[in-house]
Amino acid sequence: MNFSSDTSAPAHPNVLKALSAANTGLEASYGIDVVTQRLRARLADVFNTDDFDYWLTASGTASNALALSCFCPPTGAVLCHAGAHIAVDERGAPEFFSGGGKLHLLRGPDGKIGAAQLDEALARINHDFVHETPAHVLSLTNLTENGTAYSVAEVSDYAAKAHATGLVVHLDGARLGNALVATGASAAEMSWKAGVDVLTFGLTKTGAMGCEIILLFGEARQKKRELEARAKRSGHMPPKMRYLAAQAEAMLADRLWLDLATHANEMARRMAEGLRRQGVDLAFEPQGNEVFALLSEAQVSVLHNAGAVFYPWMGGSQRLVCSWATTPEEVDAFLGVLKG
Repeated sequence: MNFSSDTSAPAHPNVLKALSAANTGLEASYGIDVVTQRLRARLADVFNTDDFDYWLTASGTASNALALSCFCPPTGAVLCHAGAHIAVDERGAPEFFSGGGKLHLLRGPDGKIGAAQLDEALARINHDFVHETPAHVLSLTNLTENGTAYSVAEVSDYAAKAHATGLVVHLDGARLGNALVATGASAAEMSWKAGVDVLTFGLTKTGAMGCEIILLFGEARQKKRELEARAKRSGHMPPKMRYLAAQAEAMLADRLWLDLATHANEMARRMAEGLRRQGVDLAFEPQGNEVFALLSEAQVSVLHNAGAVFYPWMGGSQRLVCSWATTPEEVDAFLGVLKG
């Protein structure tokens, strides 16, 4: 009954098979190998465009920090939600990688930036005022840290406002697959078609061993050389990148990543429905693979004593994360312990 995180789940067997298949012969280093180059066609198909460039890393923090550092100068700032992963879970990596750029934290319900808060922040930007730390990037997260999803319409609206103010739009897609399943949108509709300039596309939480992809769309492709330089300088230029690319190929083949996200979302829905049947309130309406339950201290104690693993979250809730490896039996066992 481990609901601690989707990063606790094992890698999908198809990923391990792909790694084994890639583990033959000699290949070029640093991303110019056959597998990494071949991945372009797969990404073009998934995102329905050829107007992009990409880079692979092993962690979401590296992807976010590298991507943001290419667009936020040391004297600038990134607009993001106060509860965003880059703000509360990355130990200052975006600030460190950008050489001193700030994060301007915005509020909004359910982990999403409020429209009024964004409008106010954009109206305050003044690059000519020397005392100002003007924003250069708007960063959105989908799914949010509260397990909620921005719709395509919301991303498009926020991106249009950001672009009108001269900002670049970054999307943290560590759980992009879960967000797409929740909203019914395609990868293209939720990214470049909605105005996203740079996407950090996560596959680790979905079922890979450790694979994240930075995607630069349209004019943002001009930052590819800088991205490579920053990756090298920070130690995020994997010599044997083919093993990251092999994971991505396996996950993207035959929509595996979306199938796995669908399963994780369904397990979370099963958990949420079971909790509600027992009178447990939820802090947020579950839209992806996370459930935030308002459990009492006694309930938490009983569950922990029974071997259930989960963590407390903001607002007094308990976060329960389902993954591709979560089974209905695990969810039912958790609910059974709670029922007593």
